[in-house]
Amino acid sequence: MDPELEAFVPLFPQADFTDPAASRKLFAGLAASVPLPDTSGMEVEDLAVPAAPGTTAAGPDVPVRLYRPHGARGAVVWLHGGGHVMGDVHTEHPWATRIAAESGAAVLSVGYRLSPENPFPAALDDAYAALVWAAANAGRLGLDPGRIAVAGHSAGGGLAAALTLRARDEHGPAIRFQLLNQPQLDDRQETWSQRNFTATPWVDRDKVAASWRHYLGGRPATPYAAPGRAEDLTGLPPAYIATAEFCPNRDEGVRYALRLLQAGVSVELHQWPGTFHGSQAIVSADVSRRQNAELGAVLRRALAD
Repeated sequence: MDPELEAFVPLFPQADFTDPAASRKLFAGLAASVPLPDTSGMEVEDLAVPAAPGTTAAGPDVPVRLYRPHGARGAVVWLHGGGHVMGDVHTEHPWATRIAAESGAAVLSVGYRLSPENPFPAALDDAYAALVWAAANAGRLGLDPGRIAVAGHSAGGGLAAALTLRARDEHGPAIRFQLLNQPQLDDRQETWSQRNFTATPWVDRDKVAASWRHYLGGRPATPYAAPGRAEDLTGLPPAYIATAEFCPNRDEGVRYALRLLQAGVSVELHQWPGTFHGSQAIVSADVSRRQNAELGAVLRRALAD
């Protein structure tokens, strides 16, 4: 493990999703301890977007937070991590601000509904509603509807991948690019990393399994819930996929990248040595600074003229 990261491992709390409410409280406390980011170079606005028509269970308006750097032309629909159990637009504020600042694109951070109270497809319906809203309102916001990316971390990375499948299948809004950071893609947990990483920091095999139990709610997984199960990956947007060495999700991310390539989709894959799931939160470490800067740079290139 990277020595700068290893020094922080004893400080990472244990959250196993046994009690979702307690996990959320712990996560919110961690997020609140982070210094507020500088938003002087952008406009930040809390909004509510309507549920997308035709969703399987039309939900309430979806809370989103829009970050618009001055001069932004592209847009990113950003989906937070948290195992489908934790997180909202408030806990995601530091990360969404950083993505907007470093990419130069407008970022629509989505406060999708959480499980187990709202199992699949609630989160995907909310993400799709945000995508539809972004495409419909891009012109009004001074953005280019032809420059929309979807992106996410962990469970949010899996949602972003599912969003590209659904938009393709339903002839929805055009997605120019997908960025999947340490994505959670496959409920079967059959890869080497899923079977062997049983005591890795912050996220291990059991925590991933609990996440899937809450998200699926006892129902069989479909490709829209677990994109790793999708048989047809043709026609999807170009992708950037990043994995962490000591992460249960590592091998399914690598496998998904290879399958996209075999389906004719252009892919950039970056496996970060010495890192673990969520270690980017240790922003003082050199490897974290490089990881975070790369996410912004990748989106900036993908949404450029």
